[in-house]
Amino acid sequence: MNDSRTLAVFIDFENLALGFQGRKTRFDIVKVLGRLVEKGKIIVKKAYADWIRYSDYKTAMHESAVELIEIPKRSAAGKNSADIRLCVDAIDLCYSKEHIDTFVIVSGDSDFSPLVSKLKENGKHVIGLGVKDSTSHLLIDNCDEFIFYEDLERPSGGPPPLPEGMPQVKREGFRQLLDAITGLLRENKEVLHASLIKDTMKRKQPQFSEGYHGYRTFGDLLEDAQEHGLIRLSTDPRSGTYVVTGFGKEAAKR
Repeated sequence: MNDSRTLAVFIDFENLALGFQGRKTRFDIVKVLGRLVEKGKIIVKKAYADWIRYSDYKTAMHESAVELIEIPKRSAAGKNSADIRLCVDAIDLCYSKEHIDTFVIVSGDSDFSPLVSKLKENGKHVIGLGVKDSTSHLLIDNCDEFIFYEDLERPSGGPPPLPEGMPQVKREGFRQLLDAITGLLRENKEVLHASLIKDTMKRKQPQFSEGYHGYRTFGDLLEDAQEHGLIRLSTDPRSGTYVVTGFGKEAAKR
């Protein structure tokens, strides 16, 4: 059932900005969305802030199709205004869009704990995502699952290295394949059917086409990846379609 999750993402950017103060790295929305599409299809993406103060982030947000909700900072209560607007929009979506089953709250603020409880009360799966040092344990404990931003910056390990001297077009196809498989394994998917892997690749890279990478079918891409020692394949006895059973021999040695 988790294969068909539909997600709504709500970003409390004011809180994130506080969490990134004094850090060498900047907040990267691409890393966040890249992790979340491993869980399902993202239907809604909204970010709340006084965007005049964070104008240098607006281009990246627009390029990722995030709707920017302007919350002017009038006083010390400005941050609370953003919190309230986010909560109202999330609850409205909870009641009006039944097909959205997963809500993602990108923040570390404990004030969102009542929102999380209400969403769960209405049968929604709630994922939290925030900066480790500035995230409330109350919020972490209340979510169904919580992702720390720092974990997005760490190499996940597991997949084997790509062979040297490979044409760039083929190399890019293999890289996208291994990235999708890594994400599905991270989600504890036990059976990796070819169709599930391809759907995940297209969520991550909507323009993906095996034909562009030189293959007649997606099965041909999987067979070539196995020949290069990148993955191991078996065949589903009922459907006759390919199933990826793990990474290749190079990964097993690491």
